[in-house]
Amino acid sequence: MLQDPLTLYKLIVLYMLNRVSFPLTTAQIIDFILDKDYTNFLTLQQVINELTETGMISAQTIRNRTHLAITDEGRETLQYFENRISDAIKNEINEYLRKNEFTLRNEVSVLGDYYKSTSGEYEARLIAKDRGVNLVDITLSVPLEEMAASICDNWQTKNQAIYKYLIEQLL
Repeated sequence: MLQDPLTLYKLIVLYMLNRVSFPLTTAQIIDFILDKDYTNFLTLQQVINELTETGMISAQTIRNRTHLAITDEGRETLQYFENRISDAIKNEINEYLRKNEFTLRNEVSVLGDYYKSTSGEYEARLIAKDRGVNLVDITLSVPLEEMAASICDNWQTKNQAIYKYLIEQLL
């Protein structure tokens, strides 16, 4: 029996999100699915939008990345229809997640965003998480938007060294 390709792509996204204990970014999901040539970018965007609109996944945009997580409704739907995903596709997903778990987790565990405060300053909020627990949560006020953006960008690459420095200085 042939099934609607969009349904299969939705189930693949739900399966991926259900297999990890942390959110995945839209880019991470898209990279995997496009690399496997399951579908094209536009179709995948439609799939993610429909899953979000129907409440099967939740989306949170932080700066320029959208973090996706499966909802209880999505988990329940997957439970009913998971058998429609071939074992070959499940194996590819499981292997990809196993090989890339550290990288995937690190990409969504380091967050940096900024906003203009009521005082007119820009506040850069920097967070490093591990298994859903905030290890560091710092807010820095700076006078210029460019400075706040630069702080957030540098946080992505220097967070481990900064965390280590803080621990060394405070203990």
